[in-house]
Amino acid sequence: MKPAHVFDRDREWAALRDFAEAPAAEMRLAVVSGRRRQGKTFLLQALADVCGGFYFVAVESTSVDALRQFGTAVAAYLGVPGTLAFANWDEAITHLLDHCSDRLIVLDEFPYLMKADPSIPSILQREIDARLAHRGTGSRVRLVLAGSAMSVMGKLLAGQAPLRGRASLDLVVQPFDHRVARRFWGIEDPRLALQLNAIVGGTPAYRTGFVDHESPGDDLDDWVVRRVLSSATPLFREARYLLTNEMEIRDEALYHAVLGAIAAGNNTRGGIAGHMERKATDIAHPLAVLEDCQLIRKEIDPIRKRSLYRVAEPLVTFYEAIMRPAWSLLERGWADRVWQPARPRFTSQVVGPHFEHVCREFALAHDWNGEFAAEVAAGIAPGGGRGQNIEVDVIALAPQDNHTRRLLSVGEAKWSEIMHVGHLKRLEQARDQLHTRGLDTRDTVLALYSGVGFDAALTDAAARDPRILLVDLPMLYESA
Repeated sequence: MKPAHVFDRDREWAALRDFAEAPAAEMRLAVVSGRRRQGKTFLLQALADVCGGFYFVAVESTSVDALRQFGTAVAAYLGVPGTLAFANWDEAITHLLDHCSDRLIVLDEFPYLMKADPSIPSILQREIDARLAHRGTGSRVRLVLAGSAMSVMGKLLAGQAPLRGRASLDLVVQPFDHRVARRFWGIEDPRLALQLNAIVGGTPAYRTGFVDHESPGDDLDDWVVRRVLSSATPLFREARYLLTNEMEIRDEALYHAVLGAIAAGNNTRGGIAGHMERKATDIAHPLAVLEDCQLIRKEIDPIRKRSLYRVAEPLVTFYEAIMRPAWSLLERGWADRVWQPARPRFTSQVVGPHFEHVCREFALAHDWNGEFAAEVAAGIAPGGGRGQNIEVDVIALAPQDNHTRRLLSVGEAKWSEIMHVGHLKRLEQARDQLHTRGLDTRDTVLALYSGVGFDAALTDAAARDPRILLVDLPMLYESA
């Protein structure tokens, strides 16, 4: 049973429990990853406690020092006085596996161990293969390798990596979605909840460890000034530290420039490069690394088939749009002087895009007349003849089959604008243009998403036509 102190994470806990308790009489490997502050360590420590397993968290250190720390931890777990003095990692790992043949073993922050000795994955490969070759000899080790350096963890099982093909579980611990985050922060007002989510996202530790469990209450402005923009608070530099945590990132200025360009609304590779006054080829590697780190996500415009890049971590968007341009003023303690003039930019560059993302998440989870979307993204409805290109915030497509692909829904999202029939007509035009591009639009739902509501004429139109869907904030926060 999941411990009571573990909030939500039912899916992750079930996967870890099933792995640890699997009856197979053979050694098994799991890889658990996720950016810092998402609760991986919390989960894995709870799992080790429940299963009576060995848990070791590595720190950045030399190979000799890391080996000494490992020897101390193994000795304590096995009840051996003092420290086990291992000559090398080969001896240390073999000893642990031999003496914990039916136990759960968790090696947390595994990338630090790899940095201390790059041969460790190859040693593990050899030991796993040897134990699998002798099934029935009593080795039921359940080995978990965990880490926060996403660019490193993502390559553990890839390509020609030693451990490729040997894991029976590959679990990524993601931030809470906007619905779970609202419950976690204990916020009733959905408008306040979404604005807060646009700043701190769904990272659990930002509430438990960074703001002393304090929610914004009725005054978001005061909370932002005190808890986010104050140079004396932990959240102040957190967005910068998210880059320094990644081992493959060397030139932080370049990566911040890429993130800043995306946060400013430049979503294509050419647009990002143009904003930075660089060639598109110059940013190919930073984009790939940031995507591996899960600091950005790449979406595909389903109509034009071009890549669109968006910042995946809300705190980074907030930092790039609000904090970095005024960093020297914030370091002087002038948070209130920075925040009020930045309020309109917060709405347009931070909350607005985040609201659109939440609407796409809604469309992905929504039941469209008995069918779920296989693909949801923003895109362009290309005009032809007298038509003009129309940017569409939400395009939901049915799974591809041998027939004409069905367009389940087109949607427009407005965070701070009351929506009216004009928005509906624009969606009708977009639907018609997508029909000329070969999509089946007979049952397409026109979805209008608003953070402030809809006028009477639009509400009446939706009441008469089941193919018009009005989605407000309470509906966005209903459970999927």
